Amino acid sequence: MEQKMFCYQCQETAGCKGCTVSGVCGKKPEVAAMQDLLVYVTKGLAAVTTALRQEGRLVTAEINHLITLNLFTTITNANFDQESIKARIQATLTAKQALLAQVQSPDGLPEAARWDGTGDWAAKAAAVGVLATADEDIRSLRELITYGLKGLAAYSKHANVLLKDDEAVDAFLQKALAATLDDSLSAEDLLALAMETGKYGVAGMAMLDKANTDAYGNPEITQVNIGAGTNPGILVSGHDLRDLEMLLEQTQGTDVDVYTHSEMLPAHYYPAFKKYPNFVGNYGNAWWKQKEEFEAFHGPILMTTNCIVPPKDSYKDRLYTTGAAGFPGCTHIPGEIGGQKDFSVIIEHAKKCAAPAELETGTIIGGFAHAQVLALAYKVVEAVKSGAIKKFVVMAGCDGRAKSREYYTEFAKALPQDTVILTAGCAKYKYNKLALGDINGIPRVLDAGQCNDSYSLAVIALKLKEVFGLQDINDLPIIYNIAWYEQKAVIVLLALLHLGVKNIHLGPTLPAFLSPNVAKVLVEKFGIAGIGTVEDDMAFFFNDNK
Repeated sequence: MEQKMFCYQCQETAGCKGCTVSGVCGKKPEVAAMQDLLVYVTKGLAAVTTALRQEGRLVTAEINHLITLNLFTTITNANFDQESIKARIQATLTAKQALLAQVQSPDGLPEAARWDGTGDWAAKAAAVGVLATADEDIRSLRELITYGLKGLAAYSKHANVLLKDDEAVDAFLQKALAATLDDSLSAEDLLALAMETGKYGVAGMAMLDKANTDAYGNPEITQVNIGAGTNPGILVSGHDLRDLEMLLEQTQGTDVDVYTHSEMLPAHYYPAFKKYPNFVGNYGNAWWKQKEEFEAFHGPILMTTNCIVPPKDSYKDRLYTTGAAGFPGCTHIPGEIGGQKDFSVIIEHAKKCAAPAELETGTIIGGFAHAQVLALAYKVVEAVKSGAIKKFVVMAGCDGRAKSREYYTEFAKALPQDTVILTAGCAKYKYNKLALGDINGIPRVLDAGQCNDSYSLAVIALKLKEVFGLQDINDLPIIYNIAWYEQKAVIVLLALLHLGVKNIHLGPTLPAFLSPNVAKVLVEKFGIAGIGTVEDDMAFFFNDNK
C-alpha cells in the first residue's frame, strides 16, 4: 500500500508502528504534510532565535509565543484545518526572514533556517518529515525531544495567556528544537538533551501551576455535579482556563449554563470559578466519547485546545474552536494573548438550542492538587504510619479509544483496599466514577486535575520524601502505572525521569517512536516498562519485595 504520510507521535498510531495512509486520529495526509512543514519551519526559526541569543540579542515574547503556538497546533487532535496551518507556516516564514537578516554570523545555520518558502510546499513537506532522519536511533531521540517540546509548548502557552512567561524555558525550548536539526549530535548527546528537556518540563509545569493558582486560587476539595439542568448550555472542552473564564463572564445574565467536558473538569476545583452561578457541572466523560456526548448535549461546544474527534454532521455546526484548535468548516474564535475574545456568537447560538439530555446524575469529587493534599499531609502521614495506607499508585495520564485501556479500570478495581490512586489528566475517567471508597476519610482516588497538573503529583511525592526523611524518591511506597496518549504525556514522563523517578510502567503500549535501542537504554537506565495483565501486574507491584 502506498505510503501517503508518516506519523507515530501518539499511542494509537496504526499497528503501534505509524500511520501511513491516514491518521487514526482522523488527520488526512495533506494536513499531516502541512503539520510536518510547520514543525520544520518552526525548527528553522528556533535556530535563528538561538543564534540571536548567542550574539547577545533579545528575542521578543511575540516570537516566543509564535513558536509555542506552532508546536501546540501540531499536537495530536488539536488542529485539522489545513488552511489555518498554512497560514501559520507563512507567518513563521515571514518572522524568520526578518530575524535572519539580523543574525551577524549566519553561516552555520541549518537549511531550515534559510528556506524562504519558495517551491512546492507538499514536496518540501515530504522531504523534511519524520523519516528524513535515516538513522533509526537518531530519529527516535529527535522525535522524543520534539514531542516533549510540543508538550512543554502546550503548557507554556496556557501560562502565557495568563500573562506568565519564563525566558529560560523559551530559550531552552528553542535551543533544543534547533538541536534536532544538528547532524553532529550523537545518540548520547541527544539522550542527554532529552533528559534536560525533562528539567525544563518541571520548570514549565511549575510556571503554569503558579499562573493558574495566582489567577484562580489553589484548587480545593470539590463535589462536581454530573447531571444536566433545564437551561440551554455551552459545553467547554480542552485545557484553557482563561477561555473558560472569558466565556463565563460573557454568559452572566443570559440564562445560558456552562458545563465542562473531559480535561476541563478540574476548573470546578478552583475557587475563582465558583462565583459563577451558571457554571453548573461536568457533562460526560473523556474526550474520545465526544461523538455521542456532543450529539446529546444539544447546544454549542467550544474546543479550547486539543482532543478534537472529527465531528459528526449532526453537531458539526455546533462545534467552535479557539486558540491552537481548528477543524475545517467549524467557526474559529480568534483572540490574541492579553486580549478579550468575543464569544457572543456561541452564546446566541446556545439560546436557540434545547437543554442538554441528561447522561447521568450525582457528583464526583476532585481538587486534590498539591496545596490541598499538603494541607491534609498530617492525615496522609498518619494513615501511612498506621498502615491504613500501604501504597500510592500514580495512575495519571491520558484516556483513549483502545479496548486495551479497559485494563486501567480493572486495575483500579483490583487494587488492595489499603491503596490510594493519585491521578491527573483524562486517564481518571477510567476509574473516577467507581465506588472505591475512602481510607480514614481520604478518598481512594485523589484527582489533582488536568494532565499539566501532574506537577502536583511530583510536588506531593517530593514532600512525602521529605516528611519521611528519605534520600531517594524511589524509596517511597509509590507505584507508577501511567497511561499515555499524546505529547503532553511525553513531557510529563521526561519531567519524572529528571526528578529521579524510576520503574515507571507505561501503557497500553510503549511509544512507537522509541527504537529498540533507545527503548533498551530507557529500560536499563530508568526501569521503564510496559504493562501486562492485571493479574500479573498486581502480583508484580504488590510483591513485598518490590
